[in-house]
Amino acid sequence: MTRLELTITALSPLAPGRQKPGGSVSEVENYISGSVLRGAIAYQILQLSGQQSANLAEDGGNFQSLFLGENPAIFGNAYPAVAKIDDKSIVVNQSIKVLPATAVSSKTNPGFTSSRGAHGVFDTLIDAFCATAYNQPYDPSDPKAIAEGTNPQVETYNSFYSKIDNKYYSHDASSRFLTRVGINRRRATAEEEILYSVQVLNESFLKNTKTDEWDKFVFRSFVVVSNESLAEELQRFIERNPLNFRIGGSASRGLGKVKIEVSKGQSPAKSIKSRIDEFNEALKNRWNLWAIFGQPQDDLLTGRVYFTLDLQSDAILTENWQRTTVVSAEMLKNFTKVDSSLEMHVAYSSYEYRSGWNSAWGLMKDVELVTTKGSVYLFSTTEAEKWYAALEDLESQGIGDRTCEGFGQVEVCNEFHQVFRENAK
Repeated sequence: MTRLELTITALSPLAPGRQKPGGSVSEVENYISGSVLRGAIAYQILQLSGQQSANLAEDGGNFQSLFLGENPAIFGNAYPAVAKIDDKSIVVNQSIKVLPATAVSSKTNPGFTSSRGAHGVFDTLIDAFCATAYNQPYDPSDPKAIAEGTNPQVETYNSFYSKIDNKYYSHDASSRFLTRVGINRRRATAEEEILYSVQVLNESFLKNTKTDEWDKFVFRSFVVVSNESLAEELQRFIERNPLNFRIGGSASRGLGKVKIEVSKGQSPAKSIKSRIDEFNEALKNRWNLWAIFGQPQDDLLTGRVYFTLDLQSDAILTENWQRTTVVSAEMLKNFTKVDSSLEMHVAYSSYEYRSGWNSAWGLMKDVELVTTKGSVYLFSTTEAEKWYAALEDLESQGIGDRTCEGFGQVEVCNEFHQVFRENAK
């Protein structure tokens, strides 16, 4: 597997909207989905099939392998890389991740401590697991609010984030509405009673005082290609045509212009094994702290190794021919082709509906029930060594259906699960 890292700079407003099933209103996403990115690159290859991209589109061979083959390229979601650091918005050169659904923050002062006035964010997965095992209630609260005598309630905190020098920063992309008037094609004048608004992602976020220009919004994504030579061909194509791509809808109205830069991906800083070891060490230490309440109902740690699956994108999951929002132990065995002991302990997940537009067919895509990004599943096994390689493959290939469009991307043992209440970040 070859991984290519993509940096997408917005040069005009972007409209990567999602169609609300059963409605006529299109809402803009706060990121660029892998499906939209995949379609934009495929369209440009076909448009230039007689020129630079001849090697990719010739006789349908390489193009077929890249987009329609048995192991097509996987296009990940492009998440915003703009973060606020010291009250200034800058583009960070870090991998952008999705916070787990188990992360919570103050209801009145939410956000990472890197933001002024925010009380920090912490994770509840391990503490909730230990509390259940010790037959104790668990109701997390904000320690800073308690010290200040204010509302200590917390709620789930959803955000894209990055970690720099042991500090966490939230990422987001702002949006606005563009109002347009319909045009009478025969008279080339404004059409009566046709006025509409398009919600778009902003192309810039801050005016640079040194250059007197607006800094552009940047998104980061990736492409995973099974064939190394095909990956190199795709990289060369993007390098030759960085300004030719259009993202999202209304491209004919001047929207969606971007610049795409590509580079070879780097190996993860930590291996699967080291992440699982660190997670289990944190779980063991926390388990011992909960021992002040007496003996647990069952000794759940001896002889077992725990790990989490954290969805980094929406996933389309099916079990027994039916849609589901839970990755069961049997499903995970089928995904990884590992026949080993496995038990699922906890699932934190939710769902939404997704649709879209297939430009190739000129038709609406089917409405899909998706498990939302950020969902968390806790598993344990007595034969951990059988799972390391399989989980590594799972991270690169994803789980569920339509993984080539960015669905089903996962991370094993997200490090944020080790951020506890007393050390909120």
